[in-house]
Amino acid sequence: MKIDQYETTALMNTAARPAQVFVAGRGSWLIDHRGKRHLDFVQGWAVNALGHCPPQITRALAVQSARLINPSPGYFNDAALALADRLVRLSGLSSVFLASSGAEANEGAIKLARRWGGRHRDGAYEVITFADAFHGRTLAMMSASGKAGWDTIFEPKVPGFPKARLNDLESVRALIGPRTVAVMLEPVQGEAGVVPASAEFLQQLRALCDAHDLLLIFDEVQTGIGRTGTLFAFEAASIRPDVLTLGKGLGGGAPLSAVLANERADCFERGDQGGTYCGNPLMAAVGSAVLDTVAEPAFLAAVRERAAQMQAVLDRHAQRLGGSVRAAGLLQALVLPMPVANPVVDTARLFAPDGLLLNAARPNVLRLMPALNVTEQEIAQMDALLGQALEEHS
Repeated sequence: MKIDQYETTALMNTAARPAQVFVAGRGSWLIDHRGKRHLDFVQGWAVNALGHCPPQITRALAVQSARLINPSPGYFNDAALALADRLVRLSGLSSVFLASSGAEANEGAIKLARRWGGRHRDGAYEVITFADAFHGRTLAMMSASGKAGWDTIFEPKVPGFPKARLNDLESVRALIGPRTVAVMLEPVQGEAGVVPASAEFLQQLRALCDAHDLLLIFDEVQTGIGRTGTLFAFEAASIRPDVLTLGKGLGGGAPLSAVLANERADCFERGDQGGTYCGNPLMAAVGSAVLDTVAEPAFLAAVRERAAQMQAVLDRHAQRLGGSVRAAGLLQALVLPMPVANPVVDTARLFAPDGLLLNAARPNVLRLMPALNVTEQEIAQMDALLGQALEEHS
């Protein structure tokens, strides 16, 4: 496909992309090659915690890139040590493995659980996951996920991931057997359309894992680093997992992820886990810069304030249309009474002079994931543009 002066055929056709080429971004706004602005309530699928090109990140990249980029993961570097120490102190867990993507972090968590099962549970290796879950696009993580349609591609599947149902403790209990080593879930299923696990369910799951000597793994690739209004989503349930994965917001748009574990679960041996870019100081410096802002109580309070404003906006549209809203901080979904999410997304993007970027998580579900520092005025602008798009398809 040719988009004005751009030829797109050199890129593999792995996504249905609109005929726009984005060339710049600042805060909540993206600018395409024609100079048109777009109010971005996708933000790389909840990646850009501080919006596009925040000064904290551009400054960290400039300073660190002039000092040390990658000395090899076979050596310590000061930036990785600083980030790991901070994540341990903030999470209450004991140790950190730094990686580049959420899928890579989730793979690391599964490897850690299977190593633990080999050492403490007579070779147990099964990890109970959940229907409609999303854990990444590697072969193993596609097998761990419960995304519809993934059960029929890239055969054969990686074994060892029986599926329970979210918020149904008995469905988890029924799958526990001698081969079970862990339970893994997202506190809020993002790709499913913002479906939260209840605090009661998470507390019961913690107790169930303790009773059966299983590891509890939280995939907070999307919900971690302030997205739900607390630094980690597990805080809302007043529990702590044995293993925690982070990504997306941790790098604020740069490729950075992490596996965190408590002392009980940390059983990797030298050589078990690694990667050329794992723990490189360039990305570690970015992670520390993000935490300098997001981990501050006043910043998290502002996230909760803007989340309440955005939910009130979506509640009003839902009430008018006969739909509903699911929300966890600044990860929210408008559930429509008809399957028009994709046309609404297309219509909103094409508005002039300014477009609005939304995500259709399901045919009837719009997902909104703005920058955590989105402003009151920008939410009001989103409200007006969303209302126009919904009006055209209702």
